[in-house]
Amino acid sequence: MRYLRLLVLFWKASFLVELEYRANFVVRILVGVFWVGVTILSTTVFFTHTNNIGGWDFNEVLVITGLFTLMGGIIQALLQPNVSKIIEMVRLGTLDFVLTKPVNSLFLASLRYSQPFSAVDVLSGSAIVVVALSRMGYIPDGLAVLEFVVMFAMSVLIVYSIWMVMATLSFWFVKVGNLSELFNTVWDTARFPVSTFNGVLRIVLTVVIPIAFITTFPAQAVLGRMDEATLGGAMAMGAILFGFSVWFWRYAVRSYSSASS
Repeated sequence: MRYLRLLVLFWKASFLVELEYRANFVVRILVGVFWVGVTILSTTVFFTHTNNIGGWDFNEVLVITGLFTLMGGIIQALLQPNVSKIIEMVRLGTLDFVLTKPVNSLFLASLRYSQPFSAVDVLSGSAIVVVALSRMGYIPDGLAVLEFVVMFAMSVLIVYSIWMVMATLSFWFVKVGNLSELFNTVWDTARFPVSTFNGVLRIVLTVVIPIAFITTFPAQAVLGRMDEATLGGAMAMGAILFGFSVWFWRYAVRSYSSASS
């Protein structure tokens, strides 16, 4: 409960900061809505030339598009601003202000800041999924909902872990920001089913850079197509990556040379 209260305080403070520049806040929300429209339009354009992509029809791909938009909102709202702050604090030697607080340093460093306007992507992505399911005339049963909740939780955990590992590399490397640009480039593939890709690329997007676990597999879960092996693999992947990101952060902190030292 203590950490939950801290999260609420962090997000409230970030929201108040955004409201200091209300015109900018409104414009960024409108830009977010625009890009959501572009994402839906691009998906629609693909289906003017084909009836399915990787064995998925339009409404099914629309579910993936919604999850892609939703997860993109989470990345922009929570991960990107905090990763930028971590890189800056390490570079300036001001991470001391995090490490000396009576709270878990990874929690504070990775969740302190947020961009509330990105909530429009989270809401829009959720709406796209609901609309796609209604167009199919499909209502997920209790098992499908449960599997989706587990898969989505693992997808958030996987994305969080990847971004924290990239941020932690800033303890040794200066140009870590380039890694986030590389991730964003690869991330764009998440708007399509992983079955769209063949051979080595599909393996890479499933195991090496687990994009499939972030959008395709949660979409399979909500559509009632999840198998036990994939669900177990997602839970193992999430646990392993999160455990590694925590260990890597602690290891890096031991190597940290602050401004005062």
